[in-house]
Amino acid sequence: MARWLLSMRFNPLHQAIPLGTLTANLIGAFIIGMGFAWFSRMTNIDPVWKVLITTGFCGGLTTFSTFSAEVVFLLQEGRFGWALLNVFVNLLGSFAMTALAFWLFSASTAH
Repeated sequence: MARWLLSMRFNPLHQAIPLGTLTANLIGAFIIGMGFAWFSRMTNIDPVWKVLITTGFCGGLTTFSTFSAEVVFLLQEGRFGWALLNVFVNLLGSFAMTALAFWLFSASTAH
């Protein structure tokens, strides 16, 4: 539901880059980075919560299949530069958001 709402709200804002999908992937990457940092420190957390947050919520929010389809549509339309930019921004942005959240949350819980 959250992914759909983000797509409905943000995808119309740019013709070539589906901003709703990008937003969902970046938010999900940040949340999973935060979760991994938290879980690495809180070893007494029930594994069900780990799966619920990482696979459940983040898996439902982020969407590699939609991202892949959107890139293929851009390629079919001959928009190769936009397709490459979409790949670059989604992948690098997701890695950066996961690392940022992990770093921020690890630093905040280290004290």
